[in-house]
Amino acid sequence: MHMHHVKCMTKINRSLKKSHSDVAREVNRYCVLTRTRRISRIITSIYDEQLRPYGVNAPQFSLLVLVARLGGATRAEIGRANYQDRSTLSRNLGLLLSEGWIEEIPSAEGGRSRPIVISRSGSELLVSAASGWRSAQLKAEELLGKNGVSAIVHLADGIAADTKTERT
Repeated sequence: MHMHHVKCMTKINRSLKKSHSDVAREVNRYCVLTRTRRISRIITSIYDEQLRPYGVNAPQFSLLVLVARLGGATRAEIGRANYQDRSTLSRNLGLLLSEGWIEEIPSAEGGRSRPIVISRSGSELLVSAASGWRSAQLKAEELLGKNGVSAIVHLADGIAADTKTERT
């Protein structure tokens, strides 16, 4: 009985190894997630490098831009606009709040909702770091090419429009 068990386990282990190796090849060859995450890390590092002298990183800058664009929005509204879950958004907003780049203001209605707005120092940071963003934008455009940038913008805008329709 014991030998039979060992032989069966050996066959199972071989088929699992073959199976995971086949899956790894398939994922490596076709996975959209793997490729988009790789592109994201590369592009993020370009923006991080150019924004570093201003004391802000790419995700923080992006969120600061969103808060400025929304012009006073609740956490829930910011989360929906940024496609982020509540805990990730709270952590990221917490960093911007602690730096003083954004602030929560009492609601005009007096309820629990406290709109978040860009602060004076956040506004100053946005204006001063714009040159770093522009430099990163040029580097990203050089790397991706005009067609690559156009494809990314088109895809991102299309996906955002599709998910907005699904949400309503």
